[in-house]
Amino acid sequence: MRHAVPLAFGLMIGCSKPTGRVVRVAAAADLARAFEELGKAFEAKTHITPVFSFDSSGLLAKRIDEGAPYALFASAGKSYVDDVLKNGKCDASSVRPYARGRIVVWCPNGVQAPKTLADLADPRFKRIAIANPDHAPYGHAAKQALERAGVWDKVADRVKFGADVQATMQFAKAGAVDAAIVALSLAVVADGGTSLPIDQADYDPLDQQLIVCGFGEEAEAARLLADFINSPDGREVMTRYGFLLPTEK
Repeated sequence: MRHAVPLAFGLMIGCSKPTGRVVRVAAAADLARAFEELGKAFEAKTHITPVFSFDSSGLLAKRIDEGAPYALFASAGKSYVDDVLKNGKCDASSVRPYARGRIVVWCPNGVQAPKTLADLADPRFKRIAIANPDHAPYGHAAKQALERAGVWDKVADRVKFGADVQATMQFAKAGAVDAAIVALSLAVVADGGTSLPIDQADYDPLDQQLIVCGFGEEAEAARLLADFINSPDGREVMTRYGFLLPTEK
């Protein structure tokens, strides 16, 4: 039996207390640490404060479709950018790739990471967490990797679903599971723990795209932020958090 992990969603984070011009950003949960750093650098340069909502890409796309006033959507999966284009609230000409994500098995202190993905079938991994594959690209990739390793059927009854990949990582940090498949961008800044990189051939590419939504001054600020993310300064930050750049393989 699979269990949903009851964790809060829609985390709102501003780089600092907004006192002037702001840009509201819907960002995939794997971007939490990288975008917090990027946002501070962008604010220092432009005096525009990004206000981030981090969640699974699918849930963010749904909110945009329901009218949430985000000016920039940074998705962890191309399909969810395609979804928001259907409602006519986002600018198709602004779509651009900004990163390719990677996944790892991460284990909390006291648990040795498996040597191969197939080793997760070992009984010592009593509980395994992944993000909900129904609306989280990193969860979909995690399930796909387990299927391709031939172990999904062996571990499915031990799998707990986090609301998004950041919530899944927090759940693992608390020691509530023995292993979690999460974004490399979150694992590289984790204190302690052990990890196993997952071969990118084991899951479809996590090609991440962004798109500007809405109109007016805030949309223009979103375009400036999109440019900054893809600038040399922005790409340096993304690379440090384990993301590949759009042109890398």
